[in-house]
Amino acid sequence: MNTQQCITILGSTGSIGTSTLDVLSLHPESYRIHALTASSQVDLMLAQCARFKPEVAVMVQESAGRQLAERVRAEGLSVQVRWGAAALDEVASAPQVDAVMAAIVGAAGLSPCIAAARAGKRLMLANKEALVVGGDVFMQAVREGGAVLLPIDSEHSAIFQSLPEDPSTWQRRVQKIILTASGGPFRTRDPRTLKDVTPEQACAHPNWVMGRKISVDSATMMNKALEVIEARYLFGMLPDQLEVVIHPQSVIHSMVQYRDHSVVAQLGTPDMRVPIAYGLSWPERMASGAAALDFHALSAMTFEAMDEPEHRLRYPGIALAWETLRGAPGSCAVLNAANEVAVDAFLSQRIRFDQIQDVNRATLDRLAFDAPDSLEALLALDAASRTEASRLVLAQ
Repeated sequence: MNTQQCITILGSTGSIGTSTLDVLSLHPESYRIHALTASSQVDLMLAQCARFKPEVAVMVQESAGRQLAERVRAEGLSVQVRWGAAALDEVASAPQVDAVMAAIVGAAGLSPCIAAARAGKRLMLANKEALVVGGDVFMQAVREGGAVLLPIDSEHSAIFQSLPEDPSTWQRRVQKIILTASGGPFRTRDPRTLKDVTPEQACAHPNWVMGRKISVDSATMMNKALEVIEARYLFGMLPDQLEVVIHPQSVIHSMVQYRDHSVVAQLGTPDMRVPIAYGLSWPERMASGAAALDFHALSAMTFEAMDEPEHRLRYPGIALAWETLRGAPGSCAVLNAANEVAVDAFLSQRIRFDQIQDVNRATLDRLAFDAPDSLEALLALDAASRTEASRLVLAQ
């Protein structure tokens, strides 16, 4: 690249954020950082500011922001420190910013993602909730702002790499999209024992290094349900054109089956730096720092159907993806909010692992709502869903 791209990283202290910084460190001539943002990890943010020298650092929590500002001054760093949700929107849409890595976990990332989309940024989306919660409202912002939307989740990046270059041909040429799932840490565990799962066990993913919330979602397979919803909006496919297959080795990251029944797949090591590098450099490719796939060292690649009886018992939440996509507008936002509340309750040991999906299902069944048509309506629905899910947690 001949000129430096200016980057904002939303969620720089999380696993995607730190991996993004790893990739950027390999290409200092091509990128400069406008802003790094985080929720509350002051120590790590301070270290990132010292190493990567962003113009702005944003903490969501005011107390963390004030603490960071004091320590930045003490270190003599020339970094402007800000805090609060409004600051996230501003650094995501700043005129000098070319690209935004959206790596905030949860619905908190929705507003800055929409701000970046409306500002016409190159938006690298690792926050699946922006699409799950935002749905048509978010995609409308992308269209109106002329943003370039690039998926960063390994599965969706794989799909994007396997599709034709011209999106206008996707529906005509593609029969279905097949998302692969590792099956998480409990793929072979007796479903009757899932009530005894501890947070530590649920967070021990066999293939990927991820945050605690995403690790629990992988263990319940709710991450795959959310990815199915995300794929519906990213690629414009109908619910019946989306399929999930369990692939324990996590070498094939997803596949596209065409009308002639040929299948195009993307393979690679389970390292998020690969899709991150692709998103940063698209339509070119650049070094990611990830290890190359060694075909001679590969074990056999296996696949399991999601509709096997034991898998239906292990992963009861996966069916909610198709139910909410076919349900009332806003249902996907309700599911996402309920799941965030339920996973937090499990991690804090207020409910059992097997009760996560009970909370999700009951919230969907009991909450009455109108179709959201704006960011404000989405946030209101998100809040109402969290209130109902929290009430259900207390009742467990």
